[in-house]
Amino acid sequence: MLRKAILAYGVLAVIGAILLAVAGIITGLVVYLFVNGAVVIAALLFERGRYRPAISPDGPWQETAECSVDPTTGQLMKVRYNPQTGARDYVPVSPGDRHVTRS
Repeated sequence: MLRKAILAYGVLAVIGAILLAVAGIITGLVVYLFVNGAVVIAALLFERGRYRPAISPDGPWQETAECSVDPTTGQLMKVRYNPQTGARDYVPVSPGDRHVTRS
């Protein structure tokens, strides 16, 4: 929800700057609105992949005894660990998986 509101602000700022420039009003406000809106839009579009590194399914993944509930989807997730890289991977638990129990 907040992401959509911030994106709407960025789009409105860019559109407002373009409309003011077309109307012949070229001031610091037009430049400020355009740059501010463009930076907000770019930040929202590029931040998505920044926090989730690509996990390679290849490698010596080891299952751990950990499991947790994903707060976004509410789905039960099991944790795998790669001892070579130290990476952790969260995999959804399938309904037929009998090794993971909710505690």
